Amino acid sequence: MRRRLAWRVLSAALDRRRVLYLGGGTISALVYYAILGVQLAALGHRVPYLILLVTSQFAASVVVYPWYRLMVFRVSGSSWLLGSLRFYAVGLGFLAASVTGVPLLVELAGIPIMVAQALVIVVNVPLTYLVHRLWTFPARRKN
Repeated sequence: MRRRLAWRVLSAALDRRRVLYLGGGTISALVYYAILGVQLAALGHRVPYLILLVTSQFAASVVVYPWYRLMVFRVSGSSWLLGSLRFYAVGLGFLAASVTGVPLLVELAGIPIMVAQALVIVVNVPLTYLVHRLWTFPARRKN
């Protein structure tokens, strides 16, 4: 009985979509961090870091949308434009969490910007998965 339960938990955790989403999340984080890191290094002393959070999030969303659409949620036949607008709308929720959470962690707790952003990402990943699965890339219903 315990063995079956353990197998079910393991197979649910290793579900193809979740593994691909985790890969997409890793790619998103790497792209986002690369863009943010380059911007902070090049412009950090001249441009407020909140603006860099916004531009990094937008650029990362544009780069990773095809991965989520084609590989993670395997959407076909629907509008790329509508899907990308929904994807970015979810990204705006993440952005709101970033521009709220990062300054609180940086200014009040003294945590470095990149570490603060990592903490915000960890909290948001499960929430964005659910929203993307249910709204951005809804499963087609069979009639």
